[in-house]
Amino acid sequence: MAAVAVAALHEREPGRLWPMLAGALAELCGGDAVIHKLDDWSEHRGSIGATPDAAALALDRLTDADLRLLRAGFPFAGHYAAGSDRSPVTARRAAGPAWPGSRTARLLGEALDVDHVLGVPLPDGTTPVITGCLVYRSGTDFTDDQLAMAERTQPLLTAVERQRRLLEEWWRTLGPDPAADQRAARSTLTPRETTVLLLLAEALTADAVGRRLGISARTVHKHVENIYRKLGTRDRVGTVLRAQQLGLVAPPGPAGGMTGGERA
Repeated sequence: MAAVAVAALHEREPGRLWPMLAGALAELCGGDAVIHKLDDWSEHRGSIGATPDAAALALDRLTDADLRLLRAGFPFAGHYAAGSDRSPVTARRAAGPAWPGSRTARLLGEALDVDHVLGVPLPDGTTPVITGCLVYRSGTDFTDDQLAMAERTQPLLTAVERQRRLLEEWWRTLGPDPAADQRAARSTLTPRETTVLLLLAEALTADAVGRRLGISARTVHKHVENIYRKLGTRDRVGTVLRAQQLGLVAPPGPAGGMTGGERA
């Protein structure tokens, strides 16, 4: 999983992050397929993705009613909404005898030929919604060791999801500019350094940047030092101005520039 983490944090295209992670998660937990849903497990909204390709193809063939059933996330949405515990749990343990005869279990058996589901939520305390991954398998249920492995992956899943959101924010702030990523590559900034730079432009402290990314302030300082060296700057303000000149971050709006905050 460490190799996957390194690869994910060097991936510049946010849309590739979860397919990469989902494949590794399935292998680690003994699953056959993974569905990831990175917004609230609710029936009427949100997109879902699947790995491997066969599972994604099966999803494409489902009706709108079937997709609503999967979005609802039975029994995990209700299980996790009932308390603060975000430990991975199987559908059979969460729903008990109600699971095998449920509409969701029947749909999964028909669409994916699987019997068991493992819920791996993202333990992100910054949002009340329940998001995460569902790992599927046929045959026997997931073991205690596989649940423990899933729990060990949760911090990485959360960190990569934060990275994905920031990369998407970076693309949005730059607008329709396909050359922005090329400029970041020419400056030799890694995707992780690019997200740190984006947060520097928001005038966040090192502690605040660390909380957003799920890393320590010490690690933030190391990233900042690398950014200074690569951009040839010596302080936060000069770095942000240089990044704006290079088109790596959006220039300030009419309201003007950064607002307060301590140097990282």
